[in-house]
Amino acid sequence: MTTIAVLGNGRVGGNLAAALTRAGHEVTVADSTPGAAAEAARSARIVINATPGAGSLERLTALRDELRGTLLVDVANATTDGPDGLPADLLHPGSSLAERLQEALPETQVVKTLNTMLFPVMTAPAMLAQPPTVFLSGDSPRAKETVRELLTDLGWRDEWITDLGGIGTARATEAAILFVPHVIRSGGFVPFAVSIAR
Repeated sequence: MTTIAVLGNGRVGGNLAAALTRAGHEVTVADSTPGAAAEAARSARIVINATPGAGSLERLTALRDELRGTLLVDVANATTDGPDGLPADLLHPGSSLAERLQEALPETQVVKTLNTMLFPVMTAPAMLAQPPTVFLSGDSPRAKETVRELLTDLGWRDEWITDLGGIGTARATEAAILFVPHVIRSGGFVPFAVSIAR
């Protein structure tokens, strides 16, 4: 059992918290208000960033002390929204939210994952007709191994997990968010994920 704080109590955060609780972890969910987030992060070994990506950097930088020495799992995508509310462009072109977080939080191990799919797939990858792929980006091999174990608890098979390398690789997976509005407009709001076929 691991103590986990999920920051963000929307669809993504709630879904992850429920699944991790079912897997036997001790999970606390906090909304994105500073007081609640700080209290939750202070007592957790692993913190999951499920806050809206456009404000994640500012919110988490304010928690520098609480996040010191923890593993931060970043599942957010930082984008500007179009008129229909769907992602229109990247907020950190030439970089990524995960890279900015790692720079701002040098004493925290940041791992990017679960950001290339609609939220129901995060905790039920076998629901899709073909195996999806989930990616890991991070500078700490040990931190990525811990996140790999969490992904297994969420139903991800080992062969569906691809370690891309350092935190700089997160800019590639974050850019995949630009597919999302076009896929939704084409096929509706149905679960999907990026899948690497070999």
